[in-house]
Amino acid sequence: MGRWIKPEVYPLMAAMSFVTGMCIFQLTRNVLLNPEVRINKAHRTTAVLENQEEGEKYAEHGLRKFLRTRPPEVMPAVNRFFSDNK
Repeated sequence: MGRWIKPEVYPLMAAMSFVTGMCIFQLTRNVLLNPEVRINKAHRTTAVLENQEEGEKYAEHGLRKFLRTRPPEVMPAVNRFFSDNK
């Protein structure tokens, strides 16, 4: 097992661990919070769910509400540097 773990592989392991964590987070979020996913048998019998408020709560989560108040800039310092007339 020791021959597989080399210092050259650490960045790849870090990237793959990060991506795997993101996938697990998204899958868990969808299974537990998505109104379209029905695990309970009682909910599976209905063809169309009329739950607009639950879908709105899922779509308008806290991060999206926070980002709406922020300017749409990836690197504000770089944008200011190149857009300021000096």
